Amino acid sequence: MQIYILGIESSCDDTSAAVIRNDVICSNIIASQEVHKNFGGVVPELASRAHQQNIIPVIDTALKKANIQKNQLSAVAFTRGPGLLGSLLVGTSFAKAMALGLQIPLIEVNHLQAHIMAHFINNEGHTKPTPQFPFLCLTVSGGHTQIVYIKEGFDIQIIGQTIDDAAGETFDKAAKIMGLPYPGGPMIDDLAKQGDPKRFTFSRPVIQGLDFSFSGLKTSFLYFLRDRLKEDPDFIEKNKADLSASIQSTIIDILIQKLLMAANQTGIREIAIAGGVSANSGLRKALMDGRELYGWNTFIPAIQYSTDNAAMIAIAGYFKYLRGDFTNQSVAPFARG
Repeated sequence: MQIYILGIESSCDDTSAAVIRNDVICSNIIASQEVHKNFGGVVPELASRAHQQNIIPVIDTALKKANIQKNQLSAVAFTRGPGLLGSLLVGTSFAKAMALGLQIPLIEVNHLQAHIMAHFINNEGHTKPTPQFPFLCLTVSGGHTQIVYIKEGFDIQIIGQTIDDAAGETFDKAAKIMGLPYPGGPMIDDLAKQGDPKRFTFSRPVIQGLDFSFSGLKTSFLYFLRDRLKEDPDFIEKNKADLSASIQSTIIDILIQKLLMAANQTGIREIAIAGGVSANSGLRKALMDGRELYGWNTFIPAIQYSTDNAAMIAIAGYFKYLRGDFTNQSVAPFARG
């Protein structure tokens, strides 16, 4: 039996639609919003307006690329939250209307759970290894930093999370301090490849257990540059690569050390990463190094499924469809998880 799920993702500033046939991706279309670069960050009102403009052509393109008609869809899955409320409302409203019009099931998906489920997406003619249950997943994005214990399917438990800022937000803030354009995380990643990660040191948080804290690191980075700029106004320009490498190395080391602690406490060696920051080359390498250093069996999502995308919504929707886990027309989005 062929099950076709349309996934709709609109949690932030990317409008995305994907079609999946069982667990095989057929299309994954993303429309990005360039307007936010002018403001150094996402402007919620502008994001929701752009979603309204993009959602119909994006879904139409996804269906055409998948070479199916909308009456072949088995269900519509959508991001219910967390995210920007205005953006989520656009995707939620469209999904509800489409499911109602086609008289097919409606499936709500948690954005963070979907990032984890991205590991189970397959491409046509290629089945890749997937994490075995139970496994641990470090979910890292601009808004969230969590260590998640996945017992089976959607039976998950957050065993560690940031108590203040997220790792992705720390990348972007550091980039902004250095005068790099938005989004800053990818810029730091590129510059870090040319720099010395041990050139500069910054204060690290001392947080007990598996929780994270990045606010102190951001402050340390800000004060460090403030003091150096007093001595040399061109300090940042002269040291961008080393600064990027040093701050990136510090963030990654904090993440991996907490992940190692979680692996040791649980005895789990199936280790995955997910979320937008999982696209960072330094973090991907650090996880791969865990194979040799700690005996981990590691899983890293494909780059196209790391950042926000509808393919991850569609695969989560597929597994929920198999369970008969549907929602109704009264469902409303939520901004915070």
